[in-house]
Amino acid sequence: MLFEKKEYKERLAKVKSVMQKKGIDLLISQDPANMNYLTGYDAWSFYYAQCVLVHINEDEPICFLRAQDVGGAYIKTYLQHKSIIKYHEKYIHAWPSHPYDYLVEVIKQKKWDKLNIALEMDSHYFTAFCYEKIKTGLPNAKIKDAERLVNWVRVVKSDTEIELMKSAARITEKGMKTAFESINSGVRQCDAVAEIQKTLFNGTTELGGDYSSIATLLPTGKGTSASHLTATEDKFVSGEATIIEISGVYNRYHCPMARTVLLGKKDQKKIDTMKATNEALDVAIETVKPGNTADDVAQKFWRVLDKYGIKKESRTGYSIGIGYPPDWGEHTLNIQKGDTTVLQPNFTFHMIAVMQFGDWGVEASESIRVTEKGSKLFCNLSRELHIKG
Repeated sequence: MLFEKKEYKERLAKVKSVMQKKGIDLLISQDPANMNYLTGYDAWSFYYAQCVLVHINEDEPICFLRAQDVGGAYIKTYLQHKSIIKYHEKYIHAWPSHPYDYLVEVIKQKKWDKLNIALEMDSHYFTAFCYEKIKTGLPNAKIKDAERLVNWVRVVKSDTEIELMKSAARITEKGMKTAFESINSGVRQCDAVAEIQKTLFNGTTELGGDYSSIATLLPTGKGTSASHLTATEDKFVSGEATIIEISGVYNRYHCPMARTVLLGKKDQKKIDTMKATNEALDVAIETVKPGNTADDVAQKFWRVLDKYGIKKESRTGYSIGIGYPPDWGEHTLNIQKGDTTVLQPNFTFHMIAVMQFGDWGVEASESIRVTEKGSKLFCNLSRELHIKG
């Protein structure tokens, strides 16, 4: 169990408070990050049906898992064994039979089948089949979208969570320094990633690393004009830039970072664009403080880009914390124009600035914590274009 039982109880109380305001009697949470947040459960079992049930009047959540995985719940969660329910192997890949057939029976047995039930409609791993099983199996229930209820509770981190993210940041820094060392002309992209991954897993002398929710992203050459490209067996080429986006991970908490490396001679166009990008980030970061909105930060960021005639349509930030594949974002606030979310102390987000121009691009980012009076960066590493002659 990673946190004190008291912290899990406080999280549950916050979730129930929001449930009450929204008229929700039973919340079914499938997002593995939310399951972790609510119970401590942490295993690579999210590829098949599992969830946590939160009833408005129950003292503990219920963890619903494949029988093969309940041992992990006994080890990782704070829950009593009676709050861990397993389903039989006969439901695995046996369509039209499905684990949620048994979940429906559990809900009926507990006489919860006529309640107001909220589902995480747009969470990863919640399939259309899962929804249909609940909808048809519980015809007397009132089904609604949870609207990322738990995700929004997670946005404000505890001081203990902040310390875990600081630990992840130390690992991130080491991983990026390895990237700078490993990316050289004539080296295969996959070989550089092997070194980066080794560093991220090795962590520090005091802290062991963990797998990231997103693979090492490594667009290079013309690929820097695209997003989310991964390494190939091709070799790095002198005169080309490479974008590295990684995250150190400590106990599932992430602190992402992006930087850009340029091999060979200086390219003034890329240098100038990187300077403009960093200026925009600096101005935006100065605007991060309690009481300001995500829109306030975004407006300052784009004002600098407008000054330099740089066009960027994608968002420039999002909330982070616990993460499982395929994403380390929390799916809540966005740093973009029009997002009126008011920043609060211990909000944590990844502010990422990727600039793309058809056949080239540069990128930099910072993981940021909102403090009582302003903000603080988790990592400490120059954002300047890293030029290797």
